[in-house]
Amino acid sequence: MKYPVTIGLEMHCEISQTNTKVFSSAPNGYSDIPNSHISPVDMAFPGVLPVVNKECVRMSLMMSEILNCKQPEYMYFERKNYYYPDLPKGYQITQNTPPIPVGMDGFIDIEREDGTTFRVDIDNIHLEEDSASMNHLYDISTIDYNRAGVPLLELVTKPCLHSADDAVAFLEYMRAIYQYCDISEADSKKGQIRCDVNVSISDTDELGTKVEIKNVNSFGGVRDAINYEIKRQTALKEAGKYDEVEQETRRYDEETGTTIRMRSKVDAIDYRYFVEPNIPKFKISADWLEEIRTSIPELPYERKNKYQNTYGLSAYDANILIKEKSIANYFEECLEEKIDPKTAANWITGLILGYLYKHDQNIKDFYITPKRLFTITEAIKNGNISSKQGKELFYFTIEEEREPEKIMQEKGMMQISDEITLANIVDEVLAENPSQITMYHNGKTNMFDYFVGQVMKKTRGQANPVKVKELLTEKLAQ
Repeated sequence: MKYPVTIGLEMHCEISQTNTKVFSSAPNGYSDIPNSHISPVDMAFPGVLPVVNKECVRMSLMMSEILNCKQPEYMYFERKNYYYPDLPKGYQITQNTPPIPVGMDGFIDIEREDGTTFRVDIDNIHLEEDSASMNHLYDISTIDYNRAGVPLLELVTKPCLHSADDAVAFLEYMRAIYQYCDISEADSKKGQIRCDVNVSISDTDELGTKVEIKNVNSFGGVRDAINYEIKRQTALKEAGKYDEVEQETRRYDEETGTTIRMRSKVDAIDYRYFVEPNIPKFKISADWLEEIRTSIPELPYERKNKYQNTYGLSAYDANILIKEKSIANYFEECLEEKIDPKTAANWITGLILGYLYKHDQNIKDFYITPKRLFTITEAIKNGNISSKQGKELFYFTIEEEREPEKIMQEKGMMQISDEITLANIVDEVLAENPSQITMYHNGKTNMFDYFVGQVMKKTRGQANPVKVKELLTEKLAQ
C-alpha cells in the first residue's frame, strides 16, 4: 500500500432474538409478507406511546461489556429528527449524546489468520430502532414497514483500522459474537447486518479527507469497496488531484465493483437531537450489570483456545469451526457422540462445509446429523468400510435421506476383514498369476499393486486393503 490508509466502521446489527420490537409489541421476526409485522406504535398513530423492551437493553449492555466499554449510570433515549418515508414518526428513537449510549470508549482485540493480533478501538455502541425497508424499482418505489421499530445495535469504531482485510476480520468476529450470545442471527441475506465505511489516505500524520460509503450489505462488499476507494484516492493523489477528493457520501455498486457519488457531506447534519420525552430515564443497577456479566456465554476465541489446547486441533481448523456458532455447535455435538475431535474437524472442514457452501444450505438443516456422522466414521474406524466407501456413503446418505446403516447393508458396502476369507482369495490370485510372481521376485516390485488390484476386483472393492497388503507381503515372502 503506497499511502497509509485509515478506516472507520459503523456496523448496524438487528437484534433478532427477541419476540417483539424495541418499542412496540409487534412481532420481531423476518417475514416474506410485507407490512404484516406492524403495530400502531410502529406506524406512529396519534396517542400511542413507546415502551422499552428490557431484553433489548440487556443484550445491548452485554455487548457493551464484551467490548470493554464504559456504561452510563442512567439510560435514556433521544429523538433524531428527520423526515423520510421509512420513518412514519418523522424521527428515530436512538441514543447519541454522551454518556447516553449503552457503551463508550471500549476496545476489542482481533486475531488475524497468521496468528498476529490488532486492537480495534470502539467509540460507542448504542441501541435504536430500525427504519422501514424500501425497494426502488424502475418506475415505482415500495415500502415494507415490517422492519420499522426492529431493535438495532449500532457499533461505531474510531478511525483505527488500516487495511480492508483487518476491517473484514473485525466485522466477521463481531458477527460471530452476536450469534454466540444469541442476540442476532446476523444474517446479511435477511438484511440483519449493514455497514457504513469511512476511508481516507494520507502521507502525513494528519488524517486525509474522509469518504463515507453507505449501506454495504456484505463483508465481501466491504473489502471490495475499501480497496476500490483506496485505489481511487491514490490515483487522484498521484495525478496531483487529491484536492478533488471531497468529503462526501458514496455507495458501493456490486455490478461494477466501484463506489459512486451520492451527495456531499461537508459538515455533520444537524438532526436536532433532544431527549425522548415519552421514555423516562432509568438507572442501570450494579446488580443487573453483574448478572449480565456472568451470563456472557463462551465466546468464539474461548472456544478456539479450547479446540486447540484440549482437542489438539490446528489453528486453521479451529478458526473455521468457530466462524459460525452453528458450525461450532455441530462440532461439539460430534464430540458428544464420541467422534474423535480431529476426525470430526476433518469431516466438517472438508466434505460437510464444501457441500453446504455448494448447495447454499445451513448446517441446522443438514441431513447428516452428528449421530449419522458417527455411524459413518465408526464404520471406517472399525474397518467395516474403506475411507473411499465412507465418502460414497456420505453422499448416498444425503441424496437418499436414509440411515447410513441401511445403505451399507443394501449396497453391500461392508468391508471384508475376515483373515481366513481374505487369505483364501489372496491364494487364488497368486495361484492364477505365477509369471507375475516371478516378475515380482526379479525386482518388479510394482507387481505388488497388481496383486492388490486383483484381490479388490474379486471382492468388488470390499476387501480391507490394509489386511490384503499384510497377507500379500507375508505370502510373497514365502
